[in-house]
Amino acid sequence: MAREASSGRRQHRPDLALATQVYKDERPAEYFAAYHARTRDHEPEWIYEIVRSALTPMVVGLFRARAFGSENVPNGPVIIAPNHASFMDHFLCGAFLRRHVQFMAKSQYFRHRSPMTWVFSHGGVFPVRRGARDEDAFLTAEAILARGGCLGMYVEGGRTRTGQMAEEAKPGLGRVALASGAAIVPVAILGSGQIRNWKRGHFPRVEVHFGEPFAFAAVPEASRGQQQAVANEVLRRIRALHDAHAPT
Repeated sequence: MAREASSGRRQHRPDLALATQVYKDERPAEYFAAYHARTRDHEPEWIYEIVRSALTPMVVGLFRARAFGSENVPNGPVIIAPNHASFMDHFLCGAFLRRHVQFMAKSQYFRHRSPMTWVFSHGGVFPVRRGARDEDAFLTAEAILARGGCLGMYVEGGRTRTGQMAEEAKPGLGRVALASGAAIVPVAILGSGQIRNWKRGHFPRVEVHFGEPFAFAAVPEASRGQQQAVANEVLRRIRALHDAHAPT
């Protein structure tokens, strides 16, 4: 009995702490210009499939990841909008889709001469500067959709640090949705917030649920209030999808 109780206590230990978050990138816009130029002019390159092929066995095997509703992702311009609790959420979305998802990611991932930066950039990921109104990031997002691409954006902004979804959405996704009129697919990822516990030998079960696509009519020069309203609706749909599949 003592052994069982001890095992239970280990199982319910708090999640490992996240690294300290850096909320502002002091580097100028010019530092990231080449990354934006590549993403606007190029589809994701061969490295995308290499990374997907390498990581899919890991997410399926170790994290028992399963996807539901991937057929809901249409052809043509579309915004994939998942909740965000783990650095693996990019890969969890892309692993189960035939389409190449091009994610907007925090600028701290991008550093000249870094091997991982090369992988991100050539794989279609592009930076958004933290702590700045980054017009280049929005122009890149709109360029992806204009050529019929598949854009990934987190309506919460950065990763949640509590394990719970944010109470309020960031308006950026609403801005892109209204500028493009693209379809939006809400995505609920369950269990990814515990992935960091792999260091303890604990591999959580992860589920990825793709919701029904929907869209808003394009509104050129949409107001901040309109952008926020759209973003709030996207977050509401993600939360509803998450709650519908969360274990009881």
